[in-house]
Amino acid sequence: MIKRNLLVMGLAVLLSACGFQLRGTGTTELAVKELDLSARDAYSETVTQLRQVLENSGVHVYNGATYKLYLANERETQRNLSYASAGRASDIELSSVLSFELQGRDKVPLMGDDLQVQKVVSHDGNNLVGSDSEIIQVRKEMRRELVQRMMVRLSMITPQQLEVLQQKADDKAKADADALKAAQEYEDNTPKQSPVEVPVE
Repeated sequence: MIKRNLLVMGLAVLLSACGFQLRGTGTTELAVKELDLSARDAYSETVTQLRQVLENSGVHVYNGATYKLYLANERETQRNLSYASAGRASDIELSSVLSFELQGRDKVPLMGDDLQVQKVVSHDGNNLVGSDSEIIQVRKEMRRELVQRMMVRLSMITPQQLEVLQQKADDKAKADADALKAAQEYEDNTPKQSPVEVPVE
């Protein structure tokens, strides 16, 4: 219990140091004021929560914005850390991973990463209903924490940084296109060798 309290306190300090305000204590001011938000699962609870937090932070979320935040995948797993003997609870590790990608013009990827949250819960085989309810509640807390971490990551980004990333992506796309064009021109200008005719005796 003490470890968990210390972890929560440490996370709160970390989030506040990054400029993130917990719900009920204010909102985060993001430098990016417009954002398109989409996901593989457009109706997931994570998308709904993130959209609400973004809008509460003064971000205009709409289709067609220059920059798009794409939630590519959200995975939930669990594994047993210990196995219970009769009358004892077992420890289960819950893990949630959110993969995201920030896209620029023409949906060109500018940056991406995985956000991960892990929690350990006790599962009582003699109280399955209570244990399952606790897991559901912890999953909700983990989802909120993922949204908070996503906001922290976004709060570190400025429009100037996005422009730099966009320019690098544009330069790379142009270099790739030029290389492809040069290769095609070389192939077109290379004489094709005629098939060797074998004399018939």
